[in-house]
Amino acid sequence: QMLLVESGGGLVQAGDSLRLSCTASGRTYSDSATNMGWFRQAAGKEREFVAAISWSGYSTYYAASMKGRFTISRDNAKNTVTLQMNSLKPEDTAVYYCAAADGTLSRVVNSDCDYWGQGTQVTVSS
Repeated sequence: QMLLVESGGGLVQAGDSLRLSCTASGRTYSDSATNMGWFRQAAGKEREFVAAISWSGYSTYYAASMKGRFTISRDNAKNTVTLQMNSLKPEDTAVYYCAAADGTLSRVVNSDCDYWGQGTQVTVSS
């Protein structure tokens, strides 16, 4: 079992940056092929994929609308995965979720994750 806890959300203005963190506890996720990802869900909309990173950190994948503005990274020694968000826009306002999936990175990209965090709110004002 793995527990994921997100932090770093808040209220920012358009153009600002924000860094989200996700800390994993329970099973040590670096000991297995656990790929990580970030998702978001805006009010009244379906959850959407944001970014994914392989267990080694060598492979990353981004949703087209976030590529170039968002960067995902991980520190297996600290059991953390981060999402650096730059040039934020009001349409980035959403609850952001961290998730983990064993096996292939494509499972994360396809939202087929084994573990999910509770989410952290990001609000971008215009």
